[in-house]
Amino acid sequence: MALTTLSFDTPDALTSAFAEDLVSILKTGIKTRGRASLVVSGGRTPLALFKQLSETDIEWDKVDITLADERWVEEGHEASNTSLVKAKLIQNKASAAHFVELKSDVADASEGVNAAEKAIASMSQPFDALILGMGEDGHTASLFPCSEQVNDGLSMNSGRTCIAVQPTTAPHQRISLTLPALLNSRHIFLHLTGDKKKQVLLDALDNATEAQKPITAVVNRAPVTLMWAP
Repeated sequence: MALTTLSFDTPDALTSAFAEDLVSILKTGIKTRGRASLVVSGGRTPLALFKQLSETDIEWDKVDITLADERWVEEGHEASNTSLVKAKLIQNKASAAHFVELKSDVADASEGVNAAEKAIASMSQPFDALILGMGEDGHTASLFPCSEQVNDGLSMNSGRTCIAVQPTTAPHQRISLTLPALLNSRHIFLHLTGDKKKQVLLDALDNATEAQKPITAVVNRAPVTLMWAP
């Protein structure tokens, strides 16, 4: 297990430092490989970070952005991570970035897995940076504890980049990057705020199996930097 914790006094301080680190990583990717790639998560926690990144002056036309997971809803739906990222991150200076969508125009998430994998394959890899969140149940991306699909999603030998998920504890079908795809990243960050989330993580790392708290599968296998503020 290789978890490095960077703690900040306030969410604003976290956002500023995190944005600076990400910009440096993306600039290095562009300089050394011609393109850079960024994988982000949805939810409310990264909104301030998205805003600060969107206003930063880098060569966004050389940056590919995708999601760690997506709910199988139409764009414009309040639960759509695609809509959130387009509205909050791919704006202002970052509007030139190339967004790689996980969702395609099919009715069922399981029918969209192959298209999502082809889209991911078009990106520069390993990903330069991955930003994960974590639910209070210990899920990350859409790898939910003890779901029917969790073992497939956590398998290091499946050969799959994406998986369709039907969570029993959350609404909407999902498509999620698998654990091997998530780990295929040069820099992995876990972005959390609040004492409760931090305690969930610490308890998971002390007492839970990977199927019970999937975030542990990431931390157990790769260096992860926890970016945390109260």
